[in-house]
Amino acid sequence: MTAETIVTPADCEVAPQGVRCMVMRGGTSKGAYFVANELPKDPDERDSLLARIMGSPDPRQIDGIGGAHPLTSKVAVVSLSTDPGADVDYLFLQVGVDDGLVSNRQNCGNLLAAVGQFALERGLTSASGPQARVRIRMLNAGSSDTGVTVTGSVATATFPLDGDGPVYEGETAISGVPGTAAEVRLDFEDIAGSACGALLPTGGITNVIDGVEVTCVDNGMPTVVLRATDLGIAGDEEPGTLEANTPFRERLESLRLQAGEMMNLGNVSTTTVPKMTLVSLPRADGDICTRTFIPHRCHDAIGVLGAVSVATALRIPGGTGAELLRPGAEPDLVSIEHPTGIFVARVEIGDGHNGPAVGHAGIIRTARKLFDGLVFPPSAALPRTPH
Repeated sequence: MTAETIVTPADCEVAPQGVRCMVMRGGTSKGAYFVANELPKDPDERDSLLARIMGSPDPRQIDGIGGAHPLTSKVAVVSLSTDPGADVDYLFLQVGVDDGLVSNRQNCGNLLAAVGQFALERGLTSASGPQARVRIRMLNAGSSDTGVTVTGSVATATFPLDGDGPVYEGETAISGVPGTAAEVRLDFEDIAGSACGALLPTGGITNVIDGVEVTCVDNGMPTVVLRATDLGIAGDEEPGTLEANTPFRERLESLRLQAGEMMNLGNVSTTTVPKMTLVSLPRADGDICTRTFIPHRCHDAIGVLGAVSVATALRIPGGTGAELLRPGAEPDLVSIEHPTGIFVARVEIGDGHNGPAVGHAGIIRTARKLFDGLVFPPSAALPRTPH
């Protein structure tokens, strides 16, 4: 085998020789990036291959490239877009660490931050000048149990170029990532209701579930916002402390399962949405303090589209926790405190025909290429003998 050997879809289950893969950090997540036509066309075969690449199911993912955490067991599948309004299509897949299940039922705005650069690296699109603007159609929008329903949600990624290649070094710092890197600006279009069918999928700004007031919102990520104090916690605990609080986690999961039905997501017992974000008074320099479950682990930070949805809920008049926002905060910005820093989301809320409506939404991230080469999954066709 030579270094240029690339596995083809027909070879994947028989004798895998290596699959071309780029590992990238996008925002505060890390994932494996693939060109779609270099993976099996059949979704089940593709998912089986990706689980083996990540080393799932195994809590350590010791025999794969996953990092033994949901934030580092992620996959981006990128292709030339079939939509004339976009440059590339992006499918996000979450690979379960312990169970090996592969889900397309959510998006990932963190990995999105590196999709444009990956597309340039692989020649799926081109750019020139000091900056690239890559329009990315997000295929997960509107995903369901039966597959992916494309709704046309598009994000534009803007990042610096050196010649015709992406620049990764820069002076922008984001919470949760050491050091600095080049700025990546993400501007979102038409993401409201992308998974649940409506910005407020329950039909109301607030709902009460088992005596707890919540706001169920979908502005790119199905999210349930609730006050930390309503569940008997302060809201600034360390993630490990909250994960170790079994009664709290069981109650939170009960609320999540009920909210999923109300948000048109059906039975969410085996899915990673909706996310659950607990809000409380700010402790540092932000506008609100948060702790987010994704859904069974407490996030060390907060996801990109999750942050946009949380900011949306807090900016809607009467939204759960809106009264906890720091007085004097900028009208269209929400500085969201999380366990490792602050995430700033911009969202404009106005009046629509049927209630609150979202205008512009955007955020700033960074990304970096970590590795480019071949990944060697174990073969599903052959028994694996322990040594």
